[in-house]
Amino acid sequence: MIRIVRIYRTVLPIEKERIAQVQEIFRQHFGAVADYADKLPELLDNPIKYGYTSVLLVSETTLGQVTGFSLFFYFPNVRSAYLDFLAVRKDIRGGGTGSALYEATRQYCQEMNCHGLFLESLSADAALVKDPAVLKENQGRLRFYENYGARPIINTAYETPVGNYPAPHLLYDDLDSHHPLGRSQCRAVMRTILEKKYSHLVTPDYIERVVRSVVDDPVRIRPPKYIKSEPAEAPGDHSRRRLQKPFVMVSGTAHAIHHVRERGYVERPARVKAIQSVLDQTGLFRTASPRHFGQEHVTAVHDTDFVRYLKTVCQKLQSRRPVYPYVFPIRRPERKPRELAVRAGYYCIDTFTPLDKNAFKAARAAVDVALSSADELLLGASPVYALCRPPGHHAERKTFGGFCYFNNTAIAANYLSRHGKVAVLDIDFHHGNGTQDIFYARRDVLTCSIHGHPNFAYPYFSGFADETGEGPGKGFNHNFCLQDNAGPAIYLATLEKALAQVHRFQPLFLVLALGFDTMRGDPTGSFDLQPETMRKIGAAVASMNLPTLVVQEGGYSLKNLKSGSVALFRGFSDVLHQKEKLKINGNGK
Repeated sequence: MIRIVRIYRTVLPIEKERIAQVQEIFRQHFGAVADYADKLPELLDNPIKYGYTSVLLVSETTLGQVTGFSLFFYFPNVRSAYLDFLAVRKDIRGGGTGSALYEATRQYCQEMNCHGLFLESLSADAALVKDPAVLKENQGRLRFYENYGARPIINTAYETPVGNYPAPHLLYDDLDSHHPLGRSQCRAVMRTILEKKYSHLVTPDYIERVVRSVVDDPVRIRPPKYIKSEPAEAPGDHSRRRLQKPFVMVSGTAHAIHHVRERGYVERPARVKAIQSVLDQTGLFRTASPRHFGQEHVTAVHDTDFVRYLKTVCQKLQSRRPVYPYVFPIRRPERKPRELAVRAGYYCIDTFTPLDKNAFKAARAAVDVALSSADELLLGASPVYALCRPPGHHAERKTFGGFCYFNNTAIAANYLSRHGKVAVLDIDFHHGNGTQDIFYARRDVLTCSIHGHPNFAYPYFSGFADETGEGPGKGFNHNFCLQDNAGPAIYLATLEKALAQVHRFQPLFLVLALGFDTMRGDPTGSFDLQPETMRKIGAAVASMNLPTLVVQEGGYSLKNLKSGSVALFRGFSDVLHQKEKLKINGNGK
């Protein structure tokens, strides 16, 4: 199977490794312009400097070896794309890698509603190309693109030589739209290509002469030369996407065993199904299954004695009726109650989070979802949605509560922190007391939380504005407490302040602890947010341009889970497409 992914930036180790392999392949094929390979990181990271969006797609094996790449540019001023380089590792023979890369390039352009894809190919005229090997290579390249309906534009001066440089054909691929290429569009694209790519080689007079040479309307395209007739559609399996979707959702089924069938218990399996059912329909996500991680990732943030207790008590609780904490002894190690069920209050912060035979298993499965999602982030996907259940942000180092047993958000953030600084932004209605507790004395993980004021909202004892961290972590915890019935204007203004703290921190990763209990009608919250607010939240978070892991926390209205999740990720998608279509002026300044 050929896997094709897009490289968005040069931040993560996996991205740097992929780019290094692309540069190696580039130098194999394009020795005459080998120095151009050094520009790749800057092309990706600084589109404003160049005035266009650079898109780098790579094909790779399951072991991470890059087998080929496609580098092309999206020109927002003419809503067209230009394929600059496409190459496959020289030791690869057959297998369709080049075809897959070109098909992925076309797929991207179609999804961006490009007017067309343009590319260059050297002449295959025997009168001009004397070297038989070069002639054969040029013919093969033109034949390859002709299979997709991409053929040279004719009756223009685009092929005017520049000094000793051979002039290429300019090919046009209508991306299966079957729309003729208009004169004004062709002129605009030619001018853009010549100014952006060849301004160091050609004069303004040359550019003007070539552009004005386009007189036909619509522009003439050379008839098929290597195939008998135009293909009805491009070859390949069109029912299969070539380019992997950038959004990833990780979820499992093990959570369903934790189903407390008691009246009023709102943390139920239907929450996951509700979100999955609507996000699957958006077409934004590819899905991934969780894999199992060792206990050491849990005990890295939770006390070993606490973890051991949860496992032991759940294994021994065979009754169908769950156990709720009802005795809260002073937490002294020498005074722990002997009976495990009674001891629950020693480790719990409330009276409504039950223990049963499946709680530990479900909580561990949620950890696996969070860590598997973190791995997807490290592989370059963003955003990655960890659809965890049960939630986790109320679980402290030594305690559980608030429907939470293990802190999925904190475990994932700690896992990512091995690679660089992490910012955690909690937008659940309730303060993430567990995440604050775990990172309170650390400066490598910033914690920010927007929540209902603890004077009236659970957990009541934590989340005040004056809690800013301690020791090395002083100044790295920020609580934004909002009053009852806070609406969109207040919430979005507060979000802007929280994101300003994230920006100031300059993290490598952002972890968003997501709760939909901020929306109007949630049985556990009192804010007045609407789906449109969630869309704006998603857009604001996406605008940070950070590798982002979204971890599901609260939200107990199935209607809100559906509308809120679609809206939030539509906000992410809005920003992704806006970035592609940046309105950059012709000077790239």
